[in-house]
Amino acid sequence: MNVDEYQKMRQAEDHYWWFVSRRRLALALLDRFAPGAKRVLDVGSGTGALLNELQKRSWAAGLDYSPLAVKFCQERNLTNLMVGNAERVPVGPGTLDAVVSLDTLEHVADHERAVEGIARSLMPGGVLVLNVPAFRWLWGPHDVALMHHRRYTKREVKRLVEGHGLKLEKLSYSVFLLFPIVILIRFLDKFRWGPAKVSLPKVSGPSNRFLVKLQDMEARWIIAGSLPWGSSVIAVARKPV
Repeated sequence: MNVDEYQKMRQAEDHYWWFVSRRRLALALLDRFAPGAKRVLDVGSGTGALLNELQKRSWAAGLDYSPLAVKFCQERNLTNLMVGNAERVPVGPGTLDAVVSLDTLEHVADHERAVEGIARSLMPGGVLVLNVPAFRWLWGPHDVALMHHRRYTKREVKRLVEGHGLKLEKLSYSVFLLFPIVILIRFLDKFRWGPAKVSLPKVSGPSNRFLVKLQDMEARWIIAGSLPWGSSVIAVARKPV
């Protein structure tokens, strides 16, 4: 991402409903599928909100391509930070209980190599919690501003993780109830003039809290089953024992 977008993320990710809900869902899935994970890597740790939560629970490290993102993490007093490319995960084979990667693979030119490295870094029985943006037809200025390479379907995520020896245990779309609004916003974005910008519609405090609760409800649905559509794909995959 460009510098401006990292700065916007740092300002928003602690409280804006989308960041909060994505983080809560990832942590809930980690609790469900990798309880007691002792060594966790956050691939694409960004400005550190998720890593901050992970380091309260266990030993956790953060990897990000951007030195600026790592600087924001340092300002949170986070430790175990690495500047590097997700295509070359700098962790020894079989050393991690879990890897969490939220909206990172779409930024990586060679996502096959990235998943291969993640799979190698997991110990037998280790878990990957993965989130990526959904549906190529939603592509627009939002993706351009974030320097995405692609968006995904569930089928594509399934093929990607299983192609590197991981076994899927959860696969679903997320941001399900708000999906029609997301479609409308992305459609209108295509007709806006000027440079591409990330689309984070402003919401009031009460609306923000309501949206977090709405997504918490969806998270319970996802843990129990699978949702048929949404603006993101969420997956949990395990390295066979």
